[in-house]
Amino acid sequence: MTPTIICLTPVRNEAWVLDRFLKATSLWADYIIIADQMSTDGSREIALNYPKVRLIDNNSLEFNELGRKRLLIDEARKICGPKLLITLDADEMFSSEIFTSGEWDEILKLTPGTAINFQWSNFSPDGKTMWKGYYFPWGYMDDGFDNYDQGISLNAIHCARVPILNDTPSYDVKTCSVIHFQYTSWRRMLHKHYYYQCLEVINNPMKSAVDIYRQYHHMDIITNDQLLPIPAEWINWYKYRGIDILEVKETKVYWYDKEVLALFDKYGVRRFRKVYIWNVSWTEIANKMSNNTDGYEDPRNIKDKLIQRWLQYTQNKIDRRRYRRVDRFLKKIIKY
Repeated sequence: MTPTIICLTPVRNEAWVLDRFLKATSLWADYIIIADQMSTDGSREIALNYPKVRLIDNNSLEFNELGRKRLLIDEARKICGPKLLITLDADEMFSSEIFTSGEWDEILKLTPGTAINFQWSNFSPDGKTMWKGYYFPWGYMDDGFDNYDQGISLNAIHCARVPILNDTPSYDVKTCSVIHFQYTSWRRMLHKHYYYQCLEVINNPMKSAVDIYRQYHHMDIITNDQLLPIPAEWINWYKYRGIDILEVKETKVYWYDKEVLALFDKYGVRRFRKVYIWNVSWTEIANKMSNNTDGYEDPRNIKDKLIQRWLQYTQNKIDRRRYRRVDRFLKKIIKY
């Protein structure tokens, strides 16, 4: 039997890109399950305009990767018969080869229990270039495996989206990429990463500020020789179907900022002085959001600023031994 193709997508205030995502995903998915986490920007209304969407509620007040993963997969398993689960975020879509290469037919024949790995293609802000990322298990030929939490911390900020173990068989898709639009709105991406860095401080208190910086500034090491032209056929294939994949919508403030300010209110700004989020004025951001602006001043001392400047300067040099040694010194001796 041909499996039912189900796309699983968590959403929280993704109106900036959700309409485009749903137009593109409706071209190949039989069902699109949207787990909405109390959006306030019109995301729910956008989702309900699409007949393939099943909208469910994620009522968690906190960021919970494992919880929303479980919520989506459990809902998908209410659909009878064999299932191919595809997990895409709202700022992702398949490149046009998914429709033209013929490899999709091979994917549909995979054995239940197989993970399906796609490679990321990250679009640059210029709308002309991209860089390739790693392979990631975006798909799973479902076999009912439900040990979601094995080997994964309950406080994990990032984890596999499908229920896999280290020995799960996998298939690497060679002809199609997952287009990633996060970096097309560079400012939005930075503010999202401010939020993630704050979550790391709270959820993983043993993780060093050095490692947090290196992880959430990985895009700073991309060099010009790594950039590739965006294939014209990707743009034109979707444009012919009324989808402009280069469209970028901006806003003045982001919901991530509200969450960061809430963390400041709960834990105090000094709790976050070691993470590199103070290159913007949180007092000004609070003012734009009509919040009380007291208590959001930069809490860093001279040592913090010098170390963060060093991390920024060395981010694209971290493959060199001497800089890795300094990182170890900062973590073990300075306790940073």
